[in-house]
Amino acid sequence: MLVNFIGILGYSIVVPILIFIVTDFGGNGFIYGILGATYPFFQFLGAPILGKLSDRIGRKKVLVISQLGTFLAWMLFILAFVLPETELWSSNVDSTSPYVMTLPLLTIFFARMVDGFTGGNISVANAYLSDISTDEDRNANFGKMGASTSLGFVLGPAFAGVLASTIMGELLPLILAALISLVAIFIIQIRLEETVPCVVNVGTIRLRSLRRFFQVEHKNCFQEGEADNQGLKNSFRNILHVPRIPLLYGIYFLTFLAFSLFYAGLPIYANTELGWSAKELGIFLAYSSLIMVIVQGPILGRLQKFVPNERLIALGAITLALAFVLLSRDSIGLMYLANTLLSFGNGIMWPSFMALLARAGDAKSQGAIQGYGNSMGSMASMFGLILGGLLFEQISTGVFLLAGLLFIIIFVLMGSFLLKGPKLASLEKSH
Repeated sequence: MLVNFIGILGYSIVVPILIFIVTDFGGNGFIYGILGATYPFFQFLGAPILGKLSDRIGRKKVLVISQLGTFLAWMLFILAFVLPETELWSSNVDSTSPYVMTLPLLTIFFARMVDGFTGGNISVANAYLSDISTDEDRNANFGKMGASTSLGFVLGPAFAGVLASTIMGELLPLILAALISLVAIFIIQIRLEETVPCVVNVGTIRLRSLRRFFQVEHKNCFQEGEADNQGLKNSFRNILHVPRIPLLYGIYFLTFLAFSLFYAGLPIYANTELGWSAKELGIFLAYSSLIMVIVQGPILGRLQKFVPNERLIALGAITLALAFVLLSRDSIGLMYLANTLLSFGNGIMWPSFMALLARAGDAKSQGAIQGYGNSMGSMASMFGLILGGLLFEQISTGVFLLAGLLFIIIFVLMGSFLLKGPKLASLEKSH
């Protein structure tokens, strides 16, 4: 929980100030959307690799690699502030609106690429949580993990809003994010215990080199050649044959697509139409996360005792659909009401979904399952952030209605899921 909290805190600090950084360096809403899509695109490439690697060499080592990538990305981000604002190219095309690509802006793109490719830490952390969870405490554990995520999102945007208003501007929150990432590396290395001490078959030169690089001690957990068979078993095609996985991945994709439309549109809406500052946007996002901390703590803990995960996901989806409809209305009061409903819906839906996903497959496949799931989310984020930025220029807050429609689809999918519940349960048991 502490590792997850620190990682989210560092990431969320930049959320409310990124749109202002982009525009200061010559970009616009279109560039903001492309920049936002850069991270999930490279995460789409890297998450399955890191997920499967964590099944082989251990979660701890992959988490350290991921955090090192994040730290390097923040250093590149900071470097952008000291580089000269040299114009590389510009565009006056109507479809993208005028923008100027400067050297600092291009450096920020490189930073997001590095952070994205090594950004499989969330999927690895979820696989780690699955390793140490039992059927009795899995729901509670994922609820606590969700609460630690939300708490990071409470403090991150709040810090960003306050720090960005100092004389150092947006640079100070970035320095803090880099320091937080550095702290996370040491905490993982010193305090986190490994849950996958086993390593792969060391008979091949390539894997022997990998083993030597990470100084992995050989255990008698795998028989000769068993790890290679495990790698084949964890291929994407085979993972899709695990009961529930195709539907769960579909829900994963739609959820991230909906929220990406929201996160692409909200900063532009706040900056251009509402005239909010980074501080006001930070407060809005921090309020949302504070509600989720409350929901994912005591409220979700009690609900999960007598309401199945499937029903909580359906309830969360329909609540989110209503929230996005209200969010499209031009009223600050309705926006905060929508924010409350959005936080409640997300707070009960996502931890319940992750607990459901963690029950799919076996322990040796969790890194792959979570990694491919992360890729589903990354692919959806990639499309959603670009599409959201473009659509906002055309239909404004109509992008929030589109996000609400996606959650109605999820609600319908969960309805069919519940109708097939007994059959799926028997399949899962036999599997």
